[in-house]
Amino acid sequence: MKVMVTGASGFVGYAVAQALGASGHDVVALTRSERELPAEVRRADGDLRDARALAEIVGAEQPEAVCHLAALARVRDSRADPLGYWRTNVSGTLALLEAIAAQPEPGRFVAASTCAVYGEDVPQPITEAQVPMPTNPYGSTKLAADRAIADVAASGAIGAISLRAFNIAGGVGTHADPDTSRLIPKIVAVARGEAPELTVNGDGSVVRDYLHVLDMADAFVRALDACEPGTWKAYNVGSGNRSTIADVIAAAEEVIGRPLPVKHNPPADEPKVLLADPSLAEKELGWRPQRSDLRQIVRDAYNAVTSRDSAGE
Repeated sequence: MKVMVTGASGFVGYAVAQALGASGHDVVALTRSERELPAEVRRADGDLRDARALAEIVGAEQPEAVCHLAALARVRDSRADPLGYWRTNVSGTLALLEAIAAQPEPGRFVAASTCAVYGEDVPQPITEAQVPMPTNPYGSTKLAADRAIADVAASGAIGAISLRAFNIAGGVGTHADPDTSRLIPKIVAVARGEAPELTVNGDGSVVRDYLHVLDMADAFVRALDACEPGTWKAYNVGSGNRSTIADVIAAAEEVIGRPLPVKHNPPADEPKVLLADPSLAEKELGWRPQRSDLRQIVRDAYNAVTSRDSAGE
């Protein structure tokens, strides 16, 4: 199957493009970055925010399916720049949907969504039955994109699935998450002496759900096979494992073999627990996380950065 992957030069997008190629798909990456892509992936230079150029690229490539991962994805930044988030996450998705819907045959469309669509003060673990109530512009834009995808699917133009991710981490090859505003990339930076200390809000007792990036990539491969024209469905994609911030630090210290310098700040105004119930994805997609032990996630994140530097990237 010819599959177009948007955001394929990003942390998760790279893993998805690689997994699709390894599964035998013909993968083309829609990207505006010059960063490295998996060896088996072709590059198509384009920007979601340029609807005319995007339509030309899709028309020329004629993909049978799209895995859509290009997005802005920082909660704090979304509060500072809501228009930028709506322009990229919503207008960009609409332009992509329009281009795909113009193809002669219904295509498959798998989108990277987020648990941020559900909001914060909700029962845990979170199931797909939870009514979405986002509390920040990032979550609002991703929910709007989900709804647009669902409406286009209902018209019969595509078959679609949205994968609502929790905390994706780890590494694949020499590719790790470069965003040190996130816990595990910051831990890696501190462990390598690239940051002086790890800052934790409160006592480290908040609970989060960490999923290996390769498990997320596997979910995309399986979701692509499950898309049916005229339908849309959302799945929560998380490990279902309860991990406190203190648990992650302890796992990292075990992997690295020494204590990390940690500074505790006053508690932040943040959810005490964010945990996925992935049972629907397990039941309907046949998906189950295989690599999401905390130690493996941290080890692979650390090794990816070390391997990248050793390779001179």
